[in-house]
Amino acid sequence: MCGIIGIVGTTEVAASLYDGLTVLQHRGQDAAGIATVDGARLRLHKGNGLVRDVFSQSAMAGLRGNIGIGHCRYPTAGSEGSAEAQPFYVNSPYGIAFAHNGNLVNTETLRREMFEDDRRHINTDSDSEVLLNVLAHELQIQDRMALTPDHIFKAVAGVHQRARGGYACLALVLGYGLLAFRDPNGIRPLVLGERITSEGREYAVASESVALDILGFKRLRDVAPGEAVFITNDGQLHARHCAEDAVHAPCIFEYVYLARQDSMIENVSVYKARLRMGQKLAEKILRERPDHGIDAVIPIPDTARTAASALAEALGVPFREGFVKNRYIGRTFIMPGQGERVKSVRRKLNPVELEFRKKNVLLVDDSIVRGTTSRQIIQMARDAGARNVYFASAAPPVRYPNVYGIDMPAASELVAAGHTEKEVEKMLGADWLIYQDLADLVWAVQDGNEELKQFDTSCFSGEYVTGLEKHYLEQIEMLRSDDAKASRRTA
Repeated sequence: MCGIIGIVGTTEVAASLYDGLTVLQHRGQDAAGIATVDGARLRLHKGNGLVRDVFSQSAMAGLRGNIGIGHCRYPTAGSEGSAEAQPFYVNSPYGIAFAHNGNLVNTETLRREMFEDDRRHINTDSDSEVLLNVLAHELQIQDRMALTPDHIFKAVAGVHQRARGGYACLALVLGYGLLAFRDPNGIRPLVLGERITSEGREYAVASESVALDILGFKRLRDVAPGEAVFITNDGQLHARHCAEDAVHAPCIFEYVYLARQDSMIENVSVYKARLRMGQKLAEKILRERPDHGIDAVIPIPDTARTAASALAEALGVPFREGFVKNRYIGRTFIMPGQGERVKSVRRKLNPVELEFRKKNVLLVDDSIVRGTTSRQIIQMARDAGARNVYFASAAPPVRYPNVYGIDMPAASELVAAGHTEKEVEKMLGADWLIYQDLADLVWAVQDGNEELKQFDTSCFSGEYVTGLEKHYLEQIEMLRSDDAKASRRTA
């Protein structure tokens, strides 16, 4: 899960890229970067940290040009070092800067092909650099001094034939323009917008529509699964479907947690989808415990607030803000390492004791992944004086690793993996635990766009739309588990 944005403008774009990245910051807090094209020269600045910390005034002044891309990084594949910050760059052919959101599932096969067949060296552990070199190779074999959109679309078709996984990508091809493309299943999101200024028409492509909103771009549409959009330096837009028919299966976890609630993804309002999640969860509670005895519904800030408000309304129970959030602490789920997650919960949330004292409270969260945060929050509610602490998840049990760009690489780190809901309830220390049913979650999203027939629900169902190579899950657990990351940091 990373945030990406690209703009082809009529004036300097660096400031707009910066502003766009700030509203995509929730998608990644590990590193950030911007690349712009100034004539025939690439300008690039990137580093570890939040957007506001990476870009100084002098760094921004050096990012000249009317076309550029930006990236904020959330580490899954690869490590958390500064060498992994994006955009990446290769000078052959033409010069290409590249930003990627998602994760490949055949990285090692491609890495070997890059070395043995394509004679390209991969310098980092990042699958994004692998994907960049696949694109560069496919452009190179077009064997043209001057690229046309047709050549570029043929290159993207070659990428789709070789790369498997979830990926939304932006590439600056020096001398030509901005290329955006999305994996054939449309797992990771990508949206296209335009803005009319006194100087002419401008285009932007971003992970979420909220980045377009803040910059005054009109949302045109989502980039279709397997589609490539190419915008020339002079602002001409070309688009083509570059992959054979595949199952359209956007990631449902975007609607649960990843995306901002003011975004539109696949023509579905994330906010409305979360309201429907809360409504469905209330219906389940009323079926299973009509005499629930809940005195107050309390959300775990911030992503659960929308679902919790709808749930409370449907139950006819007061909605209360029982936790005050320190807004200067990052998103706990995407902290790099379990130790940081554990330490950050107490720094992040503080209970309002009067909302808990002698009450039966229902705490509502968007999902339960590792369970560490949930366990601590339940204990905080007890310490604040709650009589009974019930816990509701707006998503089903997370039992399987996510392999398409979300940091859930190891089943052993998922609290629900291999356990019944009653066992998880005991492990968390809740008096009652209730999960959303998968069918209800799918309905909550699908109701916003009935053309969506299927979703990537792999972390809930264990069904991987791209298929996986033998032993792949074991391999990523060895490489990307918290223990593996901690070992690399120590080394």
